[in-house]
Amino acid sequence: MALIANSAPRSSKTESYVDNKRKEDIRHANIKSACAVADAVRTSLGPKGMDKMISTANGEVIITNDGATILNKMEVLQPAAKMLVELSKSQDAAAGDGTTTVVVIAGSLLKQCLTLLSSGIHPTVISDSLHKASIKAVDVLTAMAVPLELTDRESLVKSASTSLNSKVVSQYSSLLAPLAVDAVLSVVDPEQPDLVDLRDIKIVKKLGGTVDDTEMVRGLVFDKKVSHAAGGPTRVENAKIAVIQFQISPPKTDIEQSIVVSDYAQMDRILKEERNYILGMIKKIRATGCNVLLIQKSILRDAVTDLSLHYLAKAKILVIKDVERDEIEFITKTLNCLPIANIEHFKEEKLGYADLVEEVSLGDGKIVKITGIKDMGRNTCVLVRGSNMLVLDEAERSLHDALCVIRCLVNKQFLIAGGGAPEIELSRQLGAWAKVLHGMEGYCVKAFAEALEVIPYTLAENAGLNPITIVTELRNRHAQGEINAGINVRKGQITNILEENVVQPLLVSTSAITLAAECVRMLLKIDDIVTVR
Repeated sequence: MALIANSAPRSSKTESYVDNKRKEDIRHANIKSACAVADAVRTSLGPKGMDKMISTANGEVIITNDGATILNKMEVLQPAAKMLVELSKSQDAAAGDGTTTVVVIAGSLLKQCLTLLSSGIHPTVISDSLHKASIKAVDVLTAMAVPLELTDRESLVKSASTSLNSKVVSQYSSLLAPLAVDAVLSVVDPEQPDLVDLRDIKIVKKLGGTVDDTEMVRGLVFDKKVSHAAGGPTRVENAKIAVIQFQISPPKTDIEQSIVVSDYAQMDRILKEERNYILGMIKKIRATGCNVLLIQKSILRDAVTDLSLHYLAKAKILVIKDVERDEIEFITKTLNCLPIANIEHFKEEKLGYADLVEEVSLGDGKIVKITGIKDMGRNTCVLVRGSNMLVLDEAERSLHDALCVIRCLVNKQFLIAGGGAPEIELSRQLGAWAKVLHGMEGYCVKAFAEALEVIPYTLAENAGLNPITIVTELRNRHAQGEINAGINVRKGQITNILEENVVQPLLVSTSAITLAAECVRMLLKIDDIVTVR
């Protein structure tokens, strides 16, 4: 009896049973919901991928193939699934392309993690192995990459057109790819060659025409017409351009109040004063030889009145009004001039110079072009045309992806084959590496290697080929040492992808692998969801 009494309290100390069921359920639910998000965009991977039609709450319709856009517009409520949306955003920021790829890889890794977890492997072990495998994967990819010179324009165009091939506007890739290359190369600063700011490339969308009419303009384009109110000029050669941030209109009182004038003589005096005030401003502007005015949009009062437009037209000054506040920096940088905040500071040295400012009719609207700018900054404009808004928006997104691809190549000058070749090669080399590792790590790395086969598998599936046959054949080719063998979607067979000009920047692949692995590791570490009201 005494024995039993002694052992009773001791057993409560060594009690090690903890209910792990809830933790497993949470992990399971997280992984399942994240996989559902990945499966939603999986069909839009690759050149033969399908497009998604997104209908927003306010009745707007978007047709797109871009993973980041699809996920961004989806209303994802589950917190773990939201992480995949953030993942595609960070890939968009880091590389600009491969937004669908990164989500599909993450989804595939999560499926493999489910299998490993159900085998009883601890999440931390899986997480650490994933980290090691992703570092190894980056080394393998870097070893496969082909160095590239920025002077090699042809290779740059190839990689831009590979990026465009999976988009809705893929038939225009022969026009948009060289355009993207020229646009990026024109804003690269030779003193800091690895820094490209895409904000230096302004994309102006104009309805009408087809995507074929898209052009790059060395200068400035405004999607607005010249103020015609008083019959001012619409074309000015040898232009002296001022960007002004003050209003050419009669001043208002500082506080909201009304002045009642009952005497006609007094009214006449007010109108005379207004006229003299405006005329005085315009004389100062004319004295510097300025003949083109860009006027910033004003919130407090009208930037220009009919009276001031009349006098400006008489002075033969071309006026473009309602310039957005956030465009001012781009405009002044391009024109190499300074914004003028007050009429007293209106000096000739603050003006910009251009050969020609003219209004051009396009479709049903008009645009203003400024060309031949003297000492132009490293900026450029791309005028995108399209038959309807859906095509226009998609063309802009596709062009943005192509610009990002060229930016990646400028930052990290290495090319890598496309068409599922790097993923299969990674899968093969990581599989071989897994055999060398001891214990659980080997298992986890092997699962990681298998997960990467989802890319070639999905490419084949979306192209209507037999995925199992294609992936098996691919493995076989890579085992024989053909590193650049990949899926040629157009011919429906396996060829050397580098010879077919299907190339992508190294940065896109490496950032996709590292970001996906990071996201999966984060999800694995979560074992409970706490809602705070």
